[in-house]
This record gives sequence, C-alpha cells and structure tokens, in this order.
Amino acid sequence: MATAGKVIKCKAAVAWEPNKPLVMEEIEVAPPQANEVRIKIVATGVCHTDLYHLFEGMHKDGFPAVLGHEGAGVVESVGTGVSEFQPGDKVIPLFIPQCGECRFCKSPKTNQCVNTWNADVMSDPESRFTCKGKKVLQFMGTSTFSEYTVMNQMAVAKIDPAAPLDKVCLLGCGICTGYGAAVNTAKVEPGSTCAVFGLGAVGLAAVMGCQAAGAKRIIAVDVNPEKFVKAKVFGATDFVNPKDHSGPVSQVLSEMTGGGVDFSLECVGNVAVMRSALESCIQGWGVSVMVGWTTTEDFSARPLQLIGGRTWKGSAFGGFKGRDAVPLMVKAYLDKKIKVDDFITHNMTLDQVNDAIELMKRGKCIRTVMTVSPE
Repeated sequence: MATAGKVIKCKAAVAWEPNKPLVMEEIEVAPPQANEVRIKIVATGVCHTDLYHLFEGMHKDGFPAVLGHEGAGVVESVGTGVSEFQPGDKVIPLFIPQCGECRFCKSPKTNQCVNTWNADVMSDPESRFTCKGKKVLQFMGTSTFSEYTVMNQMAVAKIDPAAPLDKVCLLGCGICTGYGAAVNTAKVEPGSTCAVFGLGAVGLAAVMGCQAAGAKRIIAVDVNPEKFVKAKVFGATDFVNPKDHSGPVSQVLSEMTGGGVDFSLECVGNVAVMRSALESCIQGWGVSVMVGWTTTEDFSARPLQLIGGRTWKGSAFGGFKGRDAVPLMVKAYLDKKIKVDDFITHNMTLDQVNDAIELMKRGKCIRTVMTVSPE
C-alpha cells in the first residue's frame, strides 16, 4: 500500500486524562518495526474495561492513551520478520498475546503470556502513537479507538476473509471472555445448574456458554430487569433481581436450587458480587469463576466456604489462547454455532464515542459497535 513505511496521520479518540470525555484528535502512527503489523481498524466495540480505566482505575501513569481493545481490521503493512501476515488480511487484535515460546504459551493450562502490558497502568511503555508532540499510550496493547494501530504479530489473529468485521470485532473481548469462562474455566457440565451474575455482553456470553455446555438450568442475576428478555435469547431459564429480595441473593439461589448452584460466574467486576457468586455455589463441589475486571479492591471470603469443597477461580479472555482460538470462534460464528449479532444493540461512528460510553455507563446497551474506517 502507498502508506507502507511512512508515518500515517489519522483520527483517534484520545483519553488525555481520567474521568474526562475522550477527544477526537489527529495522531501520528509510526510504521511497524520488526515483527510488528500496522492495522487499519474497521470496527470496534466499547467494553466496560475501557470505562473502568477511564472512570475507576484512573491510574495517573495510564494517560494520555487511546482506549479500545475489542476491534477488527485489515493489515495495512508489516515490519521485517513478519511472514504470517500480509497487507489485506482480515485480523482481530488481541489484548493477551500468544508468543508461543514462553512457559505459559507452552502450557495447555493457561492463556497467559509473559509478553504482556502492565496491569496497573493497563498499557505498555512502548507506543507507536504521538499526538501534539506527546507520546500516547496504547491501551491494553491494542488501542482500537484509532483508525490505525500497530501491534506485535504475536498479538494478532488472522481470521476468515468472509467474516464481517463490524460483527466479529466483538470476539476480540466480550464474547470470548464470557463464553470461554463457562466452557474453558468453569468447565460447565451437561445437566448442571448455573448462575450468571451481571448481564452485560460478558454475562450474556457466559449464559450462551453454559447453554452450549449442556446446563439444564441457567439462572440470570441482574439488578436491571430489562436485561432478562435478552438473557432468555441466549439460554437463561430463570431470572433473579436481587432488589426484589430482602435477604442475600445467595440465600435466594440456595432455596431455588436445593443448596446452591453447581457453577456460578461473576461478570460484573465487583468484589461484593464475587463473594455472592461464591456463596451461591453448592458446598462440596460448587465452582465459582471471577470474570469481571477490577484491580482497585481486595476480595474476601470465609475459609470454611472453600474448605467445604467449593472452588474459586479467575478467568481472563475466557481462557482462550487468542491466536489459536479466535479464528475458530470466528468460524463458529460463520457456521451459526454461536451468536454475535444479538449482542449488538447500537451502531455508531468513532466520533460518537462519548455517546457510546454514556450508553454503557447508564446500562442502556449491550454492545455498541462503532465504525472506525471504511473496509
């Protein structure tokens, strides 16, 4: 392409400081260096983790940054040493790399990789972005709220050229995160009873995963009853609004299930809800999985709750090794084995990003997909 090897000037939504609206700016995106790929972002979702960094984490060293980590695009150019990708390939950026060489990548037990960004500031000190003479950080190593981004090839998944980028972008975070938490991390079993706390995109994907794994009963828990209609589409069988009950929700679920659920998934990122999800599991063999992201608080439980046989686990990106699994999830969507379109409640453009953020803050959307560049 004509832009290969040159700095690209393009539009991006920059978070200059925490707790402030994003600003549409012209930024400079440097050419890819060795083992790097420059990607034209076509579409991106807005995920709660973007809001978390902006309004909750607010680490002073994590700004200025370009947010966004749930995108899809087309390779514009590649650096030296890149053989797997070529200009024109459809790709999904990955916020958890898969180098294939480290002890984590070589183990089937995890999808972690040593080559990742700093979880406190939620970005890497290296960046290919500048704006008004200042370095701008790449959020979660990705930064999909920009027309172009540069990523190491170990954090890019090549996908089927038939895939619609304005749909499969959601497989870059939310859907894989929830679905995989059920099938890979919890390992939901056929005939089991499950509870999913929080019915945003991640929670609904967890419901879909529980159904795919053969759960016979899936209890959807949320304080917003408007979410229950959507949850039914994904396979939920029962609905509980904690506000409708005077006692703890764990007690309600215990009474509904004769002692507690076999599997629970916390998809909110709230430590009190994490504890409720654990306490909703049956003693002896109940498994509870933390899926929602937070780094600002400690969680707690009574030792007896685990000594009695419950298991408490965490899940990042649904346990999926991205470069291997994301292309397979895209194929599953194209083969109509998983839902994606049903998650999308709003379509906008990148310059409406603050409206999209406001929708999510107010719980008025499941996923907003923003068009970033023409394909």
